[in-house]
Amino acid sequence: MTLPIDPTQIDPEDRGEKRATLEMAHEEAVEHVRGAFEQAGFGFPAEFSPSALLDEKVDADRDPYYFLGACNPAMADRALDASDGRIGGLFPCGVVVWQREPGVQEVYHVSIMKIARLAGMALDDEAWADIVADTGEMVDDAWANLDAA
Repeated sequence: MTLPIDPTQIDPEDRGEKRATLEMAHEEAVEHVRGAFEQAGFGFPAEFSPSALLDEKVDADRDPYYFLGACNPAMADRALDASDGRIGGLFPCGVVVWQREPGVQEVYHVSIMKIARLAGMALDDEAWADIVADTGEMVDDAWANLDAA
C-alpha cells in the first residue's frame, strides 16, 4: 500500500506527540501518570497492560508496558459532534508507559484530535481548531503535572 503522504515529513508537533522520561518503578510511574492526567480533567474508561496480555497469549516476555485510555467527556462530546461521529474510532486518547530499563519509564502520547485532522476524519475548521487547542491545553497541564512530583 502506498500512502498518499510521506509520514516522515509530518512534524511530531503536527500529530501532538509528547514524550517524557520518569525515573521510578513501572507501577509507580503508571500511578503517577494517572494522577497527573486526572488533575488535568481526564478520566480513564479503558486501561490495560499489553505486555501482560502478550506474555500470556504468546509468551512474548516483554518489559512492562501499560496503556491508559484517557477521556474528558465534555471534549469527547464536542469532538463527536464536530467530526460527524468519526473521532470515536480513535477513542480513547492513548497515554502509554513502558519500561526502558528498570527504574526508567517512557511516557508517550499523541493527540487523537490532531491525528483526526491529518487523516481527514475532522474538518480543518475553526470549531476543530478550538477542540485541538482546548485538548492541547489539558494535555499540557497533565504533562506539567508529571514534573510536579
